[in-house]
Amino acid sequence: MIDAKTCINDAQEKMDMAVMYLEEALAHIRAGKASTRLLDGIRVDSYGSMVPISNVAAVTTPDARSIAIKPWDKSMFRIIEKAIMDSDLGITPENNGEIIRLGIPPLTEERRKQLAKQCKGEGETAKVSIRNARRDAIDTLKKAVKEGMPEDEQKNAEAKLQKVHDKYIAKIEELLAEKDKEIMTV
Repeated sequence: MIDAKTCINDAQEKMDMAVMYLEEALAHIRAGKASTRLLDGIRVDSYGSMVPISNVAAVTTPDARSIAIKPWDKSMFRIIEKAIMDSDLGITPENNGEIIRLGIPPLTEERRKQLAKQCKGEGETAKVSIRNARRDAIDTLKKAVKEGMPEDEQKNAEAKLQKVHDKYIAKIEELLAEKDKEIMTV
């Protein structure tokens, strides 16, 4: 028989994963200032395998408006430039022979709204995942009642589950508000 604590812990683990996914997704959304995490999703071909740019070059942010990429192997310049151009970053790299520089342009009002909308979409996806985790846990608890779990224990577990759910939804709202503020700050 499934006990309530295990059921709640499983749901909480799924909810943690949803929040981690959201944090990762929000990190890749450009907010007007330079961040090395913008390049995390871009992979380059290095000796036959696809690796992140940070594995083949030193990636730094010398100031708030630019990212500097210094490849360890000179042959990687063209490959890194092409990968950045092909990505959905919308930034053109500048190569001076030693460093690839990415100038992060200030966001237009329209682009800010578009990014805020994208963030909300990611947040909604995470919320749906959390709700699904709660629903699955409640279904499991209902099955456990049929297998002999006392109903009052099930009700208590559902109440705890709802509190956990509310906590995670609030965390998502907080993350979204933080990112929205970051995006809308000129």
